[in-house]
Amino acid sequence: MNDTIGQAAGQIWHLLANSAEPVNITDIPKKTKLTAQIAYQGLGWLACEHKVNYIQKGRSILISLK
Repeated sequence: MNDTIGQAAGQIWHLLANSAEPVNITDIPKKTKLTAQIAYQGLGWLACEHKVNYIQKGRSILISLK
């Protein structure tokens, strides 16, 4: 399972690295074609490594790389 989550974190990192603007957290599973559960676990992995910023904008949460 750790391999799956690590691979998801890599996919999310590449998505964010290639995005000119922060990405809405709800768009990440769709854009990476990951299940929501695995995508959010991948985000948690990146957060533990201090690689992402979480930006609250109204009711939305946007994600960007640090």
